Amino acid sequence: MEHGATLMAVHATSYDYTRPGKPDIAWDDKEAKEELISGLVTDALALLGAVDPGTLEEGSPAYQAYVLLALVSGQDVEPAEGSDGTDGRWRIARKVAPDRIVSTVDPQARHAHKSRSVMMDGFKGHIIAEPETGLYTNAVMTKAAGPGSSDADAGIVLLGTDETMQDPAVDYQVLGDSAYGSGPMLETLDAAGHRGLVKPKPLRPAVPGGYDLDDFTHDEAKNTLTCPAGEVRKISPRGNVNFGTACKACPLREQCTKAKGGRKVVITKHHARQRAHRAAAREPGFKHDYRAYRPLVERSIGWLVAGGNRRLRYRGVEKNNAWLQQRIGALNLRRLLKLGLTSHDGAWALG
Repeated sequence: MEHGATLMAVHATSYDYTRPGKPDIAWDDKEAKEELISGLVTDALALLGAVDPGTLEEGSPAYQAYVLLALVSGQDVEPAEGSDGTDGRWRIARKVAPDRIVSTVDPQARHAHKSRSVMMDGFKGHIIAEPETGLYTNAVMTKAAGPGSSDADAGIVLLGTDETMQDPAVDYQVLGDSAYGSGPMLETLDAAGHRGLVKPKPLRPAVPGGYDLDDFTHDEAKNTLTCPAGEVRKISPRGNVNFGTACKACPLREQCTKAKGGRKVVITKHHARQRAHRAAAREPGFKHDYRAYRPLVERSIGWLVAGGNRRLRYRGVEKNNAWLQQRIGALNLRRLLKLGLTSHDGAWALG
């Protein structure tokens, strides 16, 4: 196999890759941008074509570089308009690749949204904390996006591995925000006998201020759904419900749907459980407990990221997860000392 520098010199000729920083072009110039993209993709494909992956040792730096180049060069581009890619014309794709790699320096880093308007690159840290003491009982670091990275997915794993919550005789309350309100998460809480103080995911009515899913009556026994106007429909094996022609002359249409073909609804596997959870969340007891404990949980999160510790120091999930475990261990020790932890005759005790 050719040496890396030789490969670049022979096959990557569309751009001066010795130049540091971003390419010096007018990014609002469509032609200049597509010319640059086409050149970069053409070079990447030429490099990939010049190497036989069968000659690379799996897991070696060369193998990892080959795989990374293949992923990066294909995840964000598509043939230019009127091209099939064989003529070397490419453009930035009008889509977002699943589990998108955002850094060649740290291929496990991903885009993350702290809020709708604030985006970050990196990882997600997930914790379980005991709200009355502020002690952390479990934690894990995951990718910020991709399979297994959602708050609910990570929460299910944490609950299953948290030894402090495995006593079946104890009625635990598990608090979390709406990101933990997925059907599988609620199912996990029910199966473990925990009470979920999880803020329900908000329903989005098809018409702002109109009827949402909870305004439809769900009959599990008969497998039917009844709309606010009283029309009854069977739920298909895939969970689809189509009110179709019944919406044409319906006096409630303007409050229900804007679709020309009438209101369509999808009933998921966990619909009944999530509906019951939304109803429970409207009860005064749920609201009281949620409001009482949430500030204490937020305090634990604040301790975790204080002192610039929202910014991670390492690359990859494994190293950052190790850092997270050390961090919560140190914070727990500090908290225990503030709670009166003392040593007497070789034994530890809380004062």
